[in-house]
Amino acid sequence: MLSSFFLSLLIAAHPTDTHSLTPLALEPFPLGKIISDGWLEEQMRIQSNGLSGNLDKFWPDIQHSGWIGGNAEGWERAPYWLDGLIPLAWTLPDVHLQKTVHFWMRYIIAHQEKDGWLGPKKSEGYKEHDTWPQFVILKALRQYYEVTGDSSILEVMTANVRCIDRILTYKPLFDWGKYRWMDFVITLHWLFDRTGNPDFLNIAERAHSQGFSWRDHFENFRFTEKMKGSECIFDTHVVNNAMAVKAPAVWYRQSRDPGDLHTVQLLLDTLDKYHGQVTGIFTGDEHYAGKNPSQGTELCAVVEYLFSLETLLAYLGRAEDADRMERIAFNALPGTFSPDMWAHQYVQQANQVICRVSDDRIYTNNGPDSNLFGLEPNYGCCTSNMHQGWPKFTSHLLMRTPAANDKPQGIAAVAYAPCSLKTTLNGQPVFLRIETEYPFEETIRIHLDATGEFPVHLRIPAWAEGATVQLNNEAPVSAVPGTFHVLQQKWTCNSVILLRFPMKAVRMERFNKSAAISRGPLVYSLLVETEWRPLRGEAPHNDFELYPVSPWNYALAPDFMETIRFESAPLSCNPFDPASTPVRAYVKGRLLPEWKIEHNAAAPPPLSPVHSEEALSELTLIPYGAAKLRVTEFPVSDK
Repeated sequence: MLSSFFLSLLIAAHPTDTHSLTPLALEPFPLGKIISDGWLEEQMRIQSNGLSGNLDKFWPDIQHSGWIGGNAEGWERAPYWLDGLIPLAWTLPDVHLQKTVHFWMRYIIAHQEKDGWLGPKKSEGYKEHDTWPQFVILKALRQYYEVTGDSSILEVMTANVRCIDRILTYKPLFDWGKYRWMDFVITLHWLFDRTGNPDFLNIAERAHSQGFSWRDHFENFRFTEKMKGSECIFDTHVVNNAMAVKAPAVWYRQSRDPGDLHTVQLLLDTLDKYHGQVTGIFTGDEHYAGKNPSQGTELCAVVEYLFSLETLLAYLGRAEDADRMERIAFNALPGTFSPDMWAHQYVQQANQVICRVSDDRIYTNNGPDSNLFGLEPNYGCCTSNMHQGWPKFTSHLLMRTPAANDKPQGIAAVAYAPCSLKTTLNGQPVFLRIETEYPFEETIRIHLDATGEFPVHLRIPAWAEGATVQLNNEAPVSAVPGTFHVLQQKWTCNSVILLRFPMKAVRMERFNKSAAISRGPLVYSLLVETEWRPLRGEAPHNDFELYPVSPWNYALAPDFMETIRFESAPLSCNPFDPASTPVRAYVKGRLLPEWKIEHNAAAPPPLSPVHSEEALSELTLIPYGAAKLRVTEFPVSDK
């Protein structure tokens, strides 16, 4: 379903000039306007103190990158890292990271070639004039411009875009760039919005015409099961598809073709139907892998799916996309990191009961160390690309609503986490602060210090039956789930908006009629006692194998939803550390001895109902993001 208040404004405002774009439904605030707070700030501080803030000190592909004149990799890894480091440095904020960013970006800008090319023209093992890494450094430059306001960066970007355009006349898009054209087009549209230069739209048309048709791919979808060797192609690659989530909406801005809008939901529904996982992502290890919860999903795909959803929100303003964004951010994102964020996985699994080097493995075509926690298990792309997850999520929590029909600009609370916003709206200063322990609790308090009349749009999650909105000391009013609740009024200083989102435990039927449990945006997984075994490397960036030291193969009792209970504890500095998670659930279940490990992964959940003569036990569940070994999709017993 594509209808939303913002989208209706977008459609009503269709321009007729062929050298124009449909307006954004929601406008992201420039990077640096939204600052993390509370548990979110602590999470990004852990990230800064871990791999994200230290790769340039020891990892050769960053420390000696070809992008700063070194002899190491000079293709995508440094641009990937910068694309996440820049928002991390300014949403924390962190002056030391900012100094690092300045060094890198000033070097890259100062060494731009006369023809506009940025970075090395050829990196060992990669083709000359491969434009794909240029798409990524342009995204980094866009963010760098937003935090510096340096207009010369626009000149650098323009020269680079014209260089790419010249290359495309004799060397059309190929390999990764062909499938990721939308990551170039979003920059072209951003430049057009700021300059009005129609050349950018002409270049976007060229890139789109040379790119892979994701619309055709999903309108004629044929990859309905786990991929076989011959099907492991660019079309089925998990990261390409995660990036493609935004492609139909991106192109709709220029095409105005309703078919592109239709493809947005078709794409999401198709991935969910054939490859979807309970955390809102889809399998890909390295390619489509079906719905078995023991198949994996690459970390690059998690952060790129988040960025695609953030882009969709800006383009279409749909509340359901924010629901999915929160589900991925609060579950799949932290679930693939060690608590100190010095180690990450290449692929995560919903049912992840062992992480070890596996010559016999379940993956479609990933290597034997793909689900280790470490520095660069399987391949180093995730090591360089994982950093954008939390920072870009933070920078898209709040957006500006468009002025329309004589109504002023407003603010949309798109997703919820502790943060603050300092900006101007309709020429007046605005300060907004979100105070909350959400998603671990049900209440959100928004402090708004502003004057003047403008709307505040508050997203009400689709699962929040009984949600209420209370302004200052007025009586709470009901809010409709799955919509934006609008407060349209003249604001005075120090207003307080209190949101209450009742969180009801929900049973979801999953693979082989198994059961998964969610409550609010959080998914819950079995707490498996875990042994972390150092395998290689040097502290603190070791590689680890993880082994279970408590049983994992349980079936839930048939009436588990009738007796489930939740307990809360004070919020810790790291709510995604299994030792200190602020909420736990308790359910009844029985051991299922015949459910075993196959191919170094949990066998598929046996078809429910299953039979077990084992004694009934109380099982402890914790949020998925905190559970590094876990069972998330359980068979259900017959008694």
